[in-house]
Amino acid sequence: MSFRDLDRRGALAGLSAALLASCRAAAPPAARGPARLDTGKLAAGFAPLAARARPGAFGFGVSLMDGGTAWVSDAGARFPLQSVFKAFLAAATLAAVDAGQFKLAEPVTLTEQDLAPGASAIVDAWTGRPITLPLVDLVALAVQKSDNVAADAVMKRIGGPAAVTAWLRGKGIADISVDRYETELQPEALGMGPFQPAWIDKKAWNAALDAVPAEARETATVRYLSDPRDTATLPAALQFLTRLADGDLVSAASTRLLLRLMTDTPTGLHRLRAGLPADANLAHKTGTSYTVLGITAATNDIGIATLANGRRFAMAAFLAGSTGAETDRDGLIADAARLAESCVS
Repeated sequence: MSFRDLDRRGALAGLSAALLASCRAAAPPAARGPARLDTGKLAAGFAPLAARARPGAFGFGVSLMDGGTAWVSDAGARFPLQSVFKAFLAAATLAAVDAGQFKLAEPVTLTEQDLAPGASAIVDAWTGRPITLPLVDLVALAVQKSDNVAADAVMKRIGGPAAVTAWLRGKGIADISVDRYETELQPEALGMGPFQPAWIDKKAWNAALDAVPAEARETATVRYLSDPRDTATLPAALQFLTRLADGDLVSAASTRLLLRLMTDTPTGLHRLRAGLPADANLAHKTGTSYTVLGITAATNDIGIATLANGRRFAMAAFLAGSTGAETDRDGLIADAARLAESCVS
């Protein structure tokens, strides 16, 4: 099966147009004068947000693109990434393309052994026969739709999780760690056994999860929350975003492509996006874990905001171990973005 077959089935409608638009992306408006970040107002305004998050741990950080001022709620804490890692994966992949190691148009064939848990356009189109897609479409699916099958396939193509972490280290970003494929991380975080291709069926997945005793699921969640693997600190996440926006990580063309993909993503509309003015632009990547026994291990959103006046700033929001409902978790992140925007001048 080819990309055209998938596209005819509606799974990837509009994807090619978004990729082409990335090459024609307009430059953000230029802001006048140096930017200012009111860190005192940020700190005071964040305190009640952190209180709302309890017993979860809420980490938030803001960094100006113009002026370099930054503020984080906790510089040393590490937070589970979930699908936020796909932004780092995409950047590492595009860097390899820039270096001539791969081509965006090169075909990647997926078999049953490449399937992964979670929502996926590839799984939706799966008929038991191999599917071949260009590398660029897999990158787009991973970033825009948080497609785990696409992410694992891209990561395997460039050398595995260690290759992503090594690329980050090579760029001087020390406190982001990408360590596992989705087929490893997701079942392990839930106390399940090794992933089985049959689990792409939602009923089969839920049955396998329900077979895990509640105590084992709770133990796995607690272990996941304290695991240093597949985590990041707030300063490191902000460093990645600011350097991406400044064009310091990949070529100009690759920077435009990744920022366009991050801007046109439909996920997380009630998180950072909801806290910004309607005329603001946001290039972002979300991450969300399963909810186990009322605990959601990770509800995240990181992004680069551009206001109508040209001011640009990065935000990183990581909510770990929350017992809140989805609307409460999303609302907390939206309120943090609203606070950040009010502190930028």
